[in-house]
Amino acid sequence: MDAGAVDAIYVLGDLFEVWVGDDDDGPVANRVRDALAAAARHCQLFVMPGNRDFLFGERFAEDTGATLLPDPALAEVDGERLLLAHGDAYCTGDSEYQRVRTQFRSAAWRREALSKSLTERRTLAARMRAASMAANANKPDNIMDVASQAVDEALAHAGVGTLIHGHTHRPAIHHLGGGRRRFVLGDWNRCGWKLTLRRGDAALTCFAL
Repeated sequence: MDAGAVDAIYVLGDLFEVWVGDDDDGPVANRVRDALAAAARHCQLFVMPGNRDFLFGERFAEDTGATLLPDPALAEVDGERLLLAHGDAYCTGDSEYQRVRTQFRSAAWRREALSKSLTERRTLAARMRAASMAANANKPDNIMDVASQAVDEALAHAGVGTLIHGHTHRPAIHHLGGGRRRFVLGDWNRCGWKLTLRRGDAALTCFAL
């Protein structure tokens, strides 16, 4: 995407496979920082932490020129108010995941994790990722998707008709009735996914990496 051709870019979490802290000096972290900083010179850049990069902090924002968003967050595009979210909070059927999510988002857990050395955090992240993959392998697909009731409640609470989220890696455009819509972003694996909103039109596309 040409950053100069858009007004704003929103990244809704899981930009990295794992983010161990703003002091990460690995080659991937540095390349992405540079790419984001270049984009931020041409348009507004907003980044929402996901379940894999929830340790984003103020240094990351300063290094990239991004504005960190809470989850969820409201945005206005072409006069329409939208609800933006990573999406994992709406997977309410997975009670085990929600328990772990609450723990990892707590200020106490973040402080303890970031007090460790970079090497220790990388080891911890690898263990956590392996445990997550093992746990997900034994879960039914339906409980790892968002719950319709949770989505309906989120839209009603925000007073909007459109939700955009990622997390589930099931890219699609869902029409929920009554003019309401749910856009789901895909993961960047065989291709990259982007949702482009312009003058009322929406396009969810997969592009070569």
